[in-house]
Amino acid sequence: MSSASPTPPWNVRRLPRADGRVFLVTGGNAGIGYFVAEQLSATGATVVLGSRNPAKAEIATASIRARVPGARVRAVRLDLAALSSIETAVESLEVERLHAVVHNAGVALDDPPRRETEDGHELMFGTNHLGHFALTRWLMPLLSAAPAARIVTMGSFAAKSERLDLDDLQSRKDYRPKRTYGRSKLAQMYFGVELDRRLRAAASAVTSVVVHPGGALDSLTPSRPPVHRRTTGARLSAAPAALLVQGKHAGAWPAVRAVLDPAVRGGQLWGPRVFGLRGEPRHEPIADHLADTSVAARLWDSSCDLTGVDPGAIPG
Repeated sequence: MSSASPTPPWNVRRLPRADGRVFLVTGGNAGIGYFVAEQLSATGATVVLGSRNPAKAEIATASIRARVPGARVRAVRLDLAALSSIETAVESLEVERLHAVVHNAGVALDDPPRRETEDGHELMFGTNHLGHFALTRWLMPLLSAAPAARIVTMGSFAAKSERLDLDDLQSRKDYRPKRTYGRSKLAQMYFGVELDRRLRAAASAVTSVVVHPGGALDSLTPSRPPVHRRTTGARLSAAPAALLVQGKHAGAWPAVRAVLDPAVRGGQLWGPRVFGLRGEPRHEPIADHLADTSVAARLWDSSCDLTGVDPGAIPG
């Protein structure tokens, strides 16, 4: 009696082919997003970098083409801090279907003062969460047109210790940049988990997966000039940290696996294997506070109000 050959173990350096598929990576011109795009480009897929800066996006696409022979990579202008521009950005994709989107782009501010988007939203919450929330609405027809498309949301290890203040999502009463950033990423993670619940309830073939990169430092990231340059001094000084954290190339691994691995399921959380900080990607349990459906529902309703998205427009 013959038996099916076992699925080979996941290998971050030997990715499966994805010829004919189209992936969008927001913030794909720098940091972790760049490495997500570079790694996905090596699978034969068409990879689109969503970037608010066309010049930086062109530099990133040139870098990927130089490292990945035959890479099918291009860029579209996408500014998640300008909600009125997102529909036009989606139209500029000029594709009939989208097989995955990686919600990676983000703003992280270290110091006051509090800043706002052109729509009047706090900049980090408005860009990191609301921008991706609205983007999902406009991408849903393209995702629904593809077989088993995936929405991969990049959370953060920093969000694990945060809790949302549903009465002050915009940090108007008490603005602390690092906390506001962590809460914006937590909001993204709530969205990713809640989105999959709603997609399942709608019997959609699209799935939503949440990932996080662990601890990812520039000083442990290999050079990709001119996108990123790591000096010898930075590499040597960061060597002890490599016992606990990793570079941004490795921080990309959970998102890449969430896009490509057929074993990944909707509603799951994936992050680095070693203490959630470094190593190859693994499936993690959803924390109790992130599984709170009442918080997720209130956040969803608030996000619809703040973005003008029809509450029924996202699940496809």
